[in-house]
Amino acid sequence: MIPGYGAALLRSLERFLLPNSCVACGRLVDRHLPDELVCSLCRWRMKPLIGGCRRCSQPLPPVGPCRFCAPWPEELLWARSAVWLDPEAKAVVHHLKYRGYPALADFAAAMIARYIARPEAGVLVPIPLTATKERRRGYNQAALLARALGKRWGLPVDQTLLVRVREGGSQTALTPEARLANIKDAFRARSASAVELIIIIDDVLTTGATLIAAAAALVDAGCSRVGAVTFARTSPFERRISAQSSEHQR
Repeated sequence: MIPGYGAALLRSLERFLLPNSCVACGRLVDRHLPDELVCSLCRWRMKPLIGGCRRCSQPLPPVGPCRFCAPWPEELLWARSAVWLDPEAKAVVHHLKYRGYPALADFAAAMIARYIARPEAGVLVPIPLTATKERRRGYNQAALLARALGKRWGLPVDQTLLVRVREGGSQTALTPEARLANIKDAFRARSASAVELIIIIDDVLTTGATLIAAAAALVDAGCSRVGAVTFARTSPFERRISAQSSEHQR
């Protein structure tokens, strides 16, 4: 057996033999919907990002410009996320990335297509993993998401434009500034001058550091316009808690 595919294969066998339970709450999913992995209640609980900043869709402060995307460099023109990373969405991401549920990429793509308007044009480019990490996991969840979304939006997907040349350490407990430094120069892109608009695809947006680093590589390779779409976005409150925790650990 190819290393890394065991969890996904085992999960496929479980789905064939046993009724599905919701990955977020554990309730049995409707037997008439054998391919469903998220129950209707947990879908309803997922909160979409509505309105907000024109560049990043983040809720705007009472006074002044958006503080979330203000530090972003101009290489990343815009970013959209379908839902907040509340417990239900977090469970979807966790099972997609770490528990061998690649079929959840189609669910995430359906949520994106539901809440984010389809661009008129563009090429979808997933955030790549290093070869070692993708081999260990068995798949790249961002690539699965890009392909599923490409089918729904009718847009092409290119997995060859962007390459990850180094992994960097864990981003979880880092401040926004430290995240940017940690991920800097992690990507390389082949010539993208023929592509007018690239839409980077990833599962979660936290501070935007990964998307910024990828956008910088694509612009350096000749692309004139780069945007980004993710399934979920970390809430401002959770980012503050993470930053405070990081400060206490120093």
